[in-house]
Amino acid sequence: MNLLKPKAKYKRGYAVATLIGIEETNGVVWKVFSHVAKHERTITLNGSRDSVKSLYNFHEAIMNTLRPILREGVRSIILASPPRTSYSQEFVRHVRQHHAWLNQGPSKAMLSEITGSASTQSQVAALTRTVAFHELVDKTTLEETENLLDLLEKRLNTSNNKYAVLFSLGEAEGIVLKNQQPSEPEPEYLLLTDIYLASTRQKSRLHRLMQIAANRKVKTRIVNAESPAGKRITQLGGIVCLLH
Repeated sequence: MNLLKPKAKYKRGYAVATLIGIEETNGVVWKVFSHVAKHERTITLNGSRDSVKSLYNFHEAIMNTLRPILREGVRSIILASPPRTSYSQEFVRHVRQHHAWLNQGPSKAMLSEITGSASTQSQVAALTRTVAFHELVDKTTLEETENLLDLLEKRLNTSNNKYAVLFSLGEAEGIVLKNQQPSEPEPEYLLLTDIYLASTRQKSRLHRLMQIAANRKVKTRIVNAESPAGKRITQLGGIVCLLH
């Protein structure tokens, strides 16, 4: 993963994780793609960290920024805070106390912590070049995709046609591009491997499908083909669409 290339060679790539830099007086949310990290929002702490209400509101503002990102399908979250601080741990405690839904079910979010600052573009560039960051991304996304694998296997083994699985680009197009009737199953997840994305001869069709899926709030995830989930999706053709 070669993050933050020069603008002349800008290539965003696919979504990998969300990075949140938490400092004493602000939090900065970044979308991490396979080739670049993109600033999403800066949240300011209004008041003091000693104020329970101010800290609660600060953490809730971060959560409000995370919600639409989570709905897009990326559920790997990396928290960065300076050495000898507990800012990341305080946010994790807030999530556990007030947002238990993030830690439950097959589509739960994975939260990991790293020491370092991620408030500015240069800080993020330095952090994302480190071996520790890459190892943490790999570990966090592996845990996330294991949850997706559990969900996929449950859908494959259900007899309820409302939770069907589609196995090809054409079938996924047929459901994602269609305006469903209220009684019809809707697309929930579009899962494909990074190798399928890189090697398909139908790139224009695939990118159009992914864009429309994102616009229609279908959770889209690019999975490492070497991961357990990636190997299973490869067995099924490299792309699957889960309905609900």
